Amino acid sequence: MVSAPPDPIPFIRAHTAPASPPACPEIRLWSGTEAIPLWEASEVWAGRKGLPPPYWAFCWAGGQALTRWILDHPEECAGKRVLDFAAGCGVTAIAAALRGAARVEAAEIDPLAAAVIGLNAELNQVDVEVVCADLVGAPCRWDLVVAGDVCYEAAMTAHIWPWLKSLAAAGARVVMADPGRAYLPRLGLRALADYSVETSLELEDRTRREVTVYTLAG
Repeated sequence: MVSAPPDPIPFIRAHTAPASPPACPEIRLWSGTEAIPLWEASEVWAGRKGLPPPYWAFCWAGGQALTRWILDHPEECAGKRVLDFAAGCGVTAIAAALRGAARVEAAEIDPLAAAVIGLNAELNQVDVEVVCADLVGAPCRWDLVVAGDVCYEAAMTAHIWPWLKSLAAAGARVVMADPGRAYLPRLGLRALADYSVETSLELEDRTRREVTVYTLAG
């Protein structure tokens, strides 16, 4: 008989603490401080090796810039159905909820990420529907789709890009933030804003990243 996975909530609370990202101090997140020890601890907690890195415990530069853009442009999400795709810690979903979105979904395939999104929504007193599944291929049911720093690997980009384009073609506004990753396609993107975002050497090879927010043409 296969045992049920352990409850992630106590683990997350024990290994992170509420903090605000530099670019969006309005939002509080259950955040880690050191990626490698947290990764090792998560594998001990799960009782197995090969877990994904704990992306969920950190607010990456792309997510910070995208969140800042949403917070500063409430008209983009007010009254709309919003999807935060590959949501990580859920920071952009939380921003959309704070700015009056009618419905916010945050999609992640990592169960720890899905759990922390729920905790972060609770911490900020907003409603976010957490979807722990790969939504690629799902028909469009959103007015706005946001994705922060999702083109960091060739395989990931090849998997998601045709679907994101199909959502834009179906009428959704698709908005992405990218800090200069090598695999971001350049065709069909229009820059909306540029941000200089403070980051950490735990996550990047520098302490500041230049991030562009784009919209994707249908």
